[in-house]
Amino acid sequence: MAATATTPNLDRLLGIMARLRDPRRGCEWDCAQTFTTIAPYTIEEAYEVDDAIARGDMAALKEELGDLLLQVVFHARMAEEQGLFSFEDVASAISDKMEARHPHVFGDESDEGQSREDRWETAKAAERASKGAQSAMDGVALALPGLMRAEKLQKRAARQGFDWPDAQGAAAKVFEEIEELREASSEDERTEEAGDLLFAAVNLVRKYGVPPEDALRAANAKFERRFRGMEARAEGEFASLPLDQQEALWQAVKQSER
Repeated sequence: MAATATTPNLDRLLGIMARLRDPRRGCEWDCAQTFTTIAPYTIEEAYEVDDAIARGDMAALKEELGDLLLQVVFHARMAEEQGLFSFEDVASAISDKMEARHPHVFGDESDEGQSREDRWETAKAAERASKGAQSAMDGVALALPGLMRAEKLQKRAARQGFDWPDAQGAAAKVFEEIEELREASSEDERTEEAGDLLFAAVNLVRKYGVPPEDALRAANAKFERRFRGMEARAEGEFASLPLDQQEALWQAVKQSER
């Protein structure tokens, strides 16, 4: 098994994309795409990579990584057609970035015992400043999942000193937001207060050192597993059961997991 991808295979993939985008001999659908129309597929492929990893399916992971690589090639090809940059430029830029962010590995700088996250964030902050960033909030991608983006915004604020000193203050804020949601009187107000509650919950979970996105994914998986367990015990009659019997099944499934 080869340890790295071969240049011929990468060249072949780049050639396939060039042919697909050829205005005269290519694929009509591929030729019609833009950065905007392809972006959702790029995000979807990233999630499918994550799903393959979560399932421990290495055969699927190989396939999904190929699909994700195709997205990079697709975007790079469209950019090259517009005279913006090429796939080679993309590879060069990320290589430069990785070397710059690891001066203790690729340079002469010593590792002064900083955590990986502190060192990484310091390097990223310097990069943002060199690009003209005006705020600590600059560069947090709008397309991130809501929980993940909330956590990143809060971490950025915390590095500026704007953070609860402990979990107690964050917990009090959650209870405050629960009450404000309860008192909201209009749909717009309820939407705003619901967002504030979720944001505060992310902050509380973060104070305990738990990644909110990971925690919610685990809770989703647990709920789905237990719900399927209830359905199995009800033998196809779950939806027709009264709530107290459904709750009894829920408790039975929980007990069986202990």
